Amino acid sequence: MALVCGQGSAAAQRAAVAMSAAPAMPCGGAEIARGRADKVRDGGNFQLGDGSIVHLAGIEVPMSAVSGAVFAAPGGAAVDAELTRLVSGAQVVLRKAEVKPDRYGRVVAYAEIVRDSDRRSVEADLLAAGLARVSGDVASHACAAALLSAEAAARDAKIGLWANPYYDPLRADDPVGIVAERGRFALVKGEVVSVHESGATLYLNFGRRWSREFAVTIRKRNERRFAAAGFDLKALAGRPVEVRGWIEARAATDGGVAYWRAPWIEATYPAQIQLADHN
Repeated sequence: MALVCGQGSAAAQRAAVAMSAAPAMPCGGAEIARGRADKVRDGGNFQLGDGSIVHLAGIEVPMSAVSGAVFAAPGGAAVDAELTRLVSGAQVVLRKAEVKPDRYGRVVAYAEIVRDSDRRSVEADLLAAGLARVSGDVASHACAAALLSAEAAARDAKIGLWANPYYDPLRADDPVGIVAERGRFALVKGEVVSVHESGATLYLNFGRRWSREFAVTIRKRNERRFAAAGFDLKALAGRPVEVRGWIEARAATDGGVAYWRAPWIEATYPAQIQLADHN
C-alpha cells in the first residue's frame, strides 16, 4: 500500500474517501474480454489466466526497478504491490480503449474488477491511491474528467507518487531542465507567452526564443477536438496552464557545437491541457 502523508489533513481524508469509493468509471467502450487475473507483471500490466497481457489504459505508472526496467522511476514497486492487491485472482472485465494493441502485443484496455454486482475501476483506484497519473491519450471528455478528479484528490493530499518531488510539474521556463527529461511522461506548468500557426501545426509557446524554449504542439487536424470541448487554444496566450505528455527534443549543431533544440509536448486531446489557475 502507498504511504499517506499528512493523515490528519482534510486533503488526506478526501483522498481516503476517493480510494474507498472508486466505482466503475465512464471510461472505455464495449466489453472486449473478461477473465480471472493471474499475476501482475509491472508498469500497469497484468496477465489473465489465458496468458493475455493487459496494459491499463488511461493512466501512466512508473516501471519498477525489480522488473529490470531501464527507465525505472520512484514508486514503481509500490504500484506493483497495489495492483497485485487489487487484481490478483479477481474477475476482470476489459473495455475497449481509444488506442489499439501496442507493439508488444498487449491488450490496452480499461479494466473493471467484478465482485457480485459491484464493479470497480482499476485505473480509478490506482489514481485515488496516488500511484498513477492520467495519461495523454484519453479521448472521452467524461472519462478524462473522472480520471483527473481522482488524480486531483491524491495530488491535493500528496500521497503516493505525489509525495515525491520527482513527480512535481516541470517549469516551462526551464527548457534545459525539460530537455533533461526527454523521453519521460511528465507534467509541465507555465504561462503561455504566445500562440502561432506554422504549416499544419499550432504552437503554444512558453518563451520568445522559439528555437530554444519549451512549446506545446497541436496538429491542426486535431484542433477540432479542442474546439468541440469548448477549448479556444488561441485564447490561452497570457494564461498559466499545465500540460501533460511525453517530452520530446531533437539534437542539432551550430558551428560544430551540439545542442538540443526546443523541447516540446504534442497535445492530441483536450484533457492534456488544463488551466493552472483551476488546479
